[in-house]
Amino acid sequence: MAKKKTAPAVALKGWAAIARFMGTTPASAQTWAKQGMPVKREGRFTVADPAEVQVWLGQQSHMPKRAHILTNDTDIAAALKESLAVTKRKK
Repeated sequence: MAKKKTAPAVALKGWAAIARFMGTTPASAQTWAKQGMPVKREGRFTVADPAEVQVWLGQQSHMPKRAHILTNDTDIAAALKESLAVTKRKK
C-alpha cells in the first residue's frame, strides 16, 4: 500500500478555521489564544500555523512532541505508531 502524501499545512485564517482545526468552538479557541496559543494578526484576520498550534497543544499536555490533531487527512496509523514508540522508550 502506498503512503499517503500530505500537503503542506496552510495557515488557518479566522477563528472559525482555527476552531475547526482544533475540533472546538471559536470561543474556546479565543480563550486558548489568551492563554498563549500562538496566533497572529494579519489585517483584520487572526491566523495560526497548524504546526505551531500542534506544538503548543503538546507542550500544554506535557507531551514530548507536538500533539496530533485528527482530521480527515490524518494518517492515524502513523500517529498511533509514533505514540506507541514514545511510550515504549519511556519504559
